[in-house]
Amino acid sequence: MRIGLLTDGGYPYATGESRLWCDRLVRGLAPHEFHIYALSRSARQERSGWVLLPPHVPAERVRTAPLWASADDGRGYGRRDRRRFALHFGRLAEAICAEGGPDGTDGTGAAGTVGGTGGAGGTDGTGGAGGTGIAGGAGGVEAFAEGLYGLADLGRERGGLYAALRSETAVRLLESACRAPGARRSVQTAAVPDFLAFADHLERALRPLSLDWYGEDDGLGAVDLCHAASGGPAALPGLLAKRFFGVPLLLTEYGVRLRAHYLATPDADAASGADAAPVRALLAAFHRRLAAETYRQAGAVTPGNLHARRWQERCGADRAKLRTVYPGMEAERFAAVADDLDSAGDPATLVWIGRIEPAKDLISLLHAFAGIRRAEPGTRLRIVSVPARDAEGAAYLAHCRVLAAHLFPDEAADAHAVGDNPVSFEEIGGPEAPDLPDVYASAGLVVLSSVVEGFPISLVEAMFCGRATVSTDVGAVVEVIGGTGLVVPPRNPRALADACVGLLRDPERRARLGAAARARALELFTVEQNLAAFRALYLELISHAPGRRPADSVDADGAPVPFAHPAETRVPGHWTAVRRRPDGPSAPAERVGAGAGAGDHDV
Repeated sequence: MRIGLLTDGGYPYATGESRLWCDRLVRGLAPHEFHIYALSRSARQERSGWVLLPPHVPAERVRTAPLWASADDGRGYGRRDRRRFALHFGRLAEAICAEGGPDGTDGTGAAGTVGGTGGAGGTDGTGGAGGTGIAGGAGGVEAFAEGLYGLADLGRERGGLYAALRSETAVRLLESACRAPGARRSVQTAAVPDFLAFADHLERALRPLSLDWYGEDDGLGAVDLCHAASGGPAALPGLLAKRFFGVPLLLTEYGVRLRAHYLATPDADAASGADAAPVRALLAAFHRRLAAETYRQAGAVTPGNLHARRWQERCGADRAKLRTVYPGMEAERFAAVADDLDSAGDPATLVWIGRIEPAKDLISLLHAFAGIRRAEPGTRLRIVSVPARDAEGAAYLAHCRVLAAHLFPDEAADAHAVGDNPVSFEEIGGPEAPDLPDVYASAGLVVLSSVVEGFPISLVEAMFCGRATVSTDVGAVVEVIGGTGLVVPPRNPRALADACVGLLRDPERRARLGAAARARALELFTVEQNLAAFRALYLELISHAPGRRPADSVDADGAPVPFAHPAETRVPGHWTAVRRRPDGPSAPAERVGAGAGAGDHDV
């Protein structure tokens, strides 16, 4: 079948999210024909280029669009289209500003209107929503959907959404929605700079509405299934493909987009207005409404763990649609470590692997290690990380180095010397950096000390290596390790130290936990189980999707034409391509199959 893979700031770009699992998905399900629709997040990401695509995905099957650059098509609206825009945008603004619950539905509702703007932007006083209002309950969901799809229809037919969403009409409609009775308190104090800032954010988020991806023959109308690799803007093309063509939608969220938005640090630049409380409230409301609509329209939603699943349920996802699919990881990379029965690692070495940032709480880990050293003086701690990505990470790493030198002053003449200090800071990825399997092989115990964590990849890698673990109870940690490791409360150095000391002094228990951890990882977290789950989901969604009949497959009375679209036309390859005989253009043409010069497509 033909799969439209929708990504935002990730695959096929070499940087960003979802690169690895999308690449494994496309390569592992090679019999399916993947068409990739990717949104890019920055010019730097564009310059980084693409990952190496598999042979069965030629470059012409990849379509990209930037969310960071201007997308002004230079089109404007006449009076009728301006009124049409005001109607749909007014409904959208009304739904965003209305008081609502965390599940995406409205609580008390908004009884006011978003109309009567006095002819803003040439609407001749007709206003936006014409007094339709939101009655509460599911009305907010319906109003958001009506506004969103109305704008999509307008953009598809007329273009011009870039200018319209940034126009005076849009600003006045936003102001009317924020001032309407029943609007949420957090947006009632918004001023004109807040409306302008939010309009800028909203235009970028809604930019997929204006893309040329929705052709019936050469776009998303020609695919059998849309698979969105994340929520948010990536899911918008899938929503429109379902609305325009009835294409079923599968949504995968290994990190819940709405949760990430809630946890994001506000922009410190107050002059831009991005950190103003009303702007943040409007953005949160928009993303909540969009998430609820995506969950409502998706045929299935696949969280990466139960922690993400609980977030999705809280944000409005139907429990009947949720199917947990764990991320697939390559077990073969660590097979040599686990199969080496003579090496159980250095019992005096603790290993931490991850990205240096405050959420990993290395401060608590270092204080815990000080307690471990008092109980077991010969222990060492290896902190292995990827290079710091930003100034915050570099500053946090420097702080941790200073703290390590302060906690062990008598043992390190040079705080940066690996041989003198029991704590070593190492980076992976360089020419002389240690290989990751070798790092796990040296570990008697693998430690995780985070206060915020999604899916703990380092724990799964340690499990593949057959290593016992001590972790903090955050995110999906308990779900991942099951009963194969010890779990302590976060921000509790003493509990972390006691758990580590207990395992360091009990080698038999470490071995039992490590063996159980490896068995659990091989059962749940391999690439094979991930591919099998998505293969089954594809078939399930297609089996429940209504058949779509093109106009040329029915007669004048609407009855199906027999053999209008033979089955082989859906097989990957140019089955309908025409090859001319060498004796001239007047010679009869031949149908060419995938085995007769159809290119490098896999059947």
